[in-house]
Amino acid sequence: MFELIFLGTSASAPTVERGLSSAIVSFRNHRFLIDCGEGTQRQLLIAGLGFKRLDKILITHGHLDHILGLGGLISTMARWELMEHIAIYAGGFALDRIRRLFNVVFGPGELPIQIEWHRLKPGVFFADEYLEVEAFPVEHRGPDCYGFLFRERSRRPFLVEAAEALGVPFGPERRRLVNGESVTLADGRVIHPDDVLGPPLPGAQLAFIGDLGRTRSLTDVVRGVDALVVEATYLEEDREFAQRFGHLTAAEAARLAQRAGVGLLILTHLSRRYPTHRVLEEARAIFPNTVVANDFDRFAVKRAETTSATATLSVT
Repeated sequence: MFELIFLGTSASAPTVERGLSSAIVSFRNHRFLIDCGEGTQRQLLIAGLGFKRLDKILITHGHLDHILGLGGLISTMARWELMEHIAIYAGGFALDRIRRLFNVVFGPGELPIQIEWHRLKPGVFFADEYLEVEAFPVEHRGPDCYGFLFRERSRRPFLVEAAEALGVPFGPERRRLVNGESVTLADGRVIHPDDVLGPPLPGAQLAFIGDLGRTRSLTDVVRGVDALVVEATYLEEDREFAQRFGHLTAAEAARLAQRAGVGLLILTHLSRRYPTHRVLEEARAIFPNTVVANDFDRFAVKRAETTSATATLSVT
């Protein structure tokens, strides 16, 4: 299961109700910060999330409303000595702008904390035994823009009744079986993982896209995900502006969700020119299972205990 927390949901400039683009994706012991608009560090404090274990920052693209908060965030984390290093993942254009930003904030070559710079390319860039995160290119204004696909690895459920019938005791034997190892019981019988593990269950999938000008080529990339986060900066009545500035209308986002058969569409990057209910109405007319994210909204993104692709999501 992924926990998704929005810290900023406004397009281009903050409003009284909405900060600039930023969100947290949490999974087990991992915390990923996606984008870091100006004021993100204060949003983290207001949300009660703090900075601990926040050592992975993913940047969708290099526009200032998505990166200007990094200077203050890194300065605060270094001052409080919260961690020894931070990894920043971004395209080449964004990495160059972030380096130049840090040169202004801290002085050339005077970073207060160790930064691991990771230049994104399409494909999986982070993985462990439970999770993999993939970057995929998206079309917006400027080069090196990326979306992110978070995939929980499939797992085989432990069949408690089968284990009890075979006399497998509680403790390390069951843990070893879950890890794919055979065990020998006290009476000499050998129990194999297939004896006590059910068929694989697919894990949850979350697709997160920042600014986006065209949805072509993305249908297969986000097909069947349990939740899709994407911008809805304009309405159809202003589609000409959306095309001019490389953004989507709410209807275009909804059509992408419909074509891809996603579980839930979450709209963000909202313009102050429209009331929220109009954005929601335009999208829901095409894709009913749509919500508009507000600052500090929390979503639990999980796959139901079934082989079905239906997701169970909740706002907390």
